[in-house]
Amino acid sequence: MTVDQAQTTPAPVIENAEAPAMVGPWKVVVLNDPVNLMSYVVLVFRKVFGYNESTARKHMLEVHEQGRSIVWCGLREQAEHFAFVLQQWHLTAILERNETD
Repeated sequence: MTVDQAQTTPAPVIENAEAPAMVGPWKVVVLNDPVNLMSYVVLVFRKVFGYNESTARKHMLEVHEQGRSIVWCGLREQAEHFAFVLQQWHLTAILERNETD
């Protein structure tokens, strides 16, 4: 094989079965718990997401009244980061695939 042939041969495509699951929109969902005060949840949303008082309070009320609130949507890696940070603040946060998009 010559140098020219080696450079023009395309690399084989390796398909990863998990690749589609990693891309696309993911939701960070905060679930209700009987431990954290409402004012604390508002504080965490403001610190973690930079929400203003009214947006943080709206999400907190969704968590309190409906049992859950979608607090962020985006790529999986960033969603995992936010879920981890929320868990470090002792909130119950999970990831869900955003099937609507």
